[in-house]
Amino acid sequence: MAILLGSIADDYTGASDLANTLTKNGLRTVQTVGIPDPSLALPDVDAVVVSLKIRSVPASDAVTAAASAERWLRQRGAGHVLYKICSTFDSTDAGNIGPVTEALSEAAGGSVVLVTPAFPETGRTVYLGHLFVAGQPLNESPLKDHPLNPMHDANLVRVLTRQSRNAVGLIDLTTIAAGPGAVKMRLDSFRTAGVTAVIADAIFERDLETLGEVALETPVSTGASGLGLGLARALVRSGRISSGGATTADAIRPVGGLSAIVAGSCSKATLHQLDVAERSMPVLRLDPERLLAGPDEIAAAISWAGDRISAGPVVVAASAAPETVSRLQSLYGREASGHAIETATSIITAELVERGVRRLVVAGGETSGAAVDRLAIPAFLVGPEIAPGVPVLRTIGNAQGDMLLALKSGNFGGEDFFTAALAMMH
Repeated sequence: MAILLGSIADDYTGASDLANTLTKNGLRTVQTVGIPDPSLALPDVDAVVVSLKIRSVPASDAVTAAASAERWLRQRGAGHVLYKICSTFDSTDAGNIGPVTEALSEAAGGSVVLVTPAFPETGRTVYLGHLFVAGQPLNESPLKDHPLNPMHDANLVRVLTRQSRNAVGLIDLTTIAAGPGAVKMRLDSFRTAGVTAVIADAIFERDLETLGEVALETPVSTGASGLGLGLARALVRSGRISSGGATTADAIRPVGGLSAIVAGSCSKATLHQLDVAERSMPVLRLDPERLLAGPDEIAAAISWAGDRISAGPVVVAASAAPETVSRLQSLYGREASGHAIETATSIITAELVERGVRRLVVAGGETSGAAVDRLAIPAFLVGPEIAPGVPVLRTIGNAQGDMLLALKSGNFGGEDFFTAALAMMH
């Protein structure tokens, strides 16, 4: 299988978001979970998104994992590799966006890397190097209180500089509006000056199309799904997309079985979605502190779900308000509390699948990653979009047989997302 576009995603829901964008814009896409075993037969597609869990791990670990994925993608024909990051630039001063970007640049011979988390469709825009979330500067948006990576600086040149060994440049909106030629000239000047990474402004989709056209002629780029949109459209315009192979229709063939939702995200959007879901299906809200105390809460949740799931979809949620999360982190430590909740939700998810669940929605990036890892799902064929950033996913090569999943980033989806997702999974 030779692919045209490769991507390395720093978490699983972000990978699904990107895979969804590529599919919507004309590329047949597979999402893998890590680097697949050589024995796994992947369908004929245009793009492969390798899902990793490297957003919040030590920078050296992130670099090692990303470098391995980059080599695997190049071996399968990828001429361009996109390092997919969160559209809110979630990171710390130690990384991992800067270290991984520089490592991928070095692997590609020292190329200058275009970097932009802009995705206007989801309210993420960049102007004069500053990131705005739904019109608010990043540091004034709800991301300032993110439980893992609170973001207190909207100036992405400054943020990326703190993570990088080399200088970081800026290509402003005026240059981008002048077209691909002007952007290429600016990149050339940065290359001469020894700059490795360049933050690029983007307000409209046409800006992303310009950036995608330029980036496609380079070996590496870093960005959110908006840059994936630009790259996909550039590939389609180039006429290099072949016909035939896997389709989105293949991804939503019926699978039967039971349905369930597991939520671990503490975002406002997910908390509201849970409130709405409670009007139409049973919802069990776990006590995060009891989850941390021992296995009893997990066993009780499995028993509760087992008593109800044959009658229809059930929801098991470890989501909690930000103040509750902060209190638990202060008592148990941020890493320990997060790991305990991810482990608990993944155990519950696996038990639900053992009881016949074949249509599964998981809310939260870390929660989704833990669940997919425990289920040992090696890859997905990407289907149609449920909501912006969230497609239906059909499993490839997993031991449980065919399943349909939706992996939702915490802030994604409308208030009725859970019922809408299950309605698309036949």
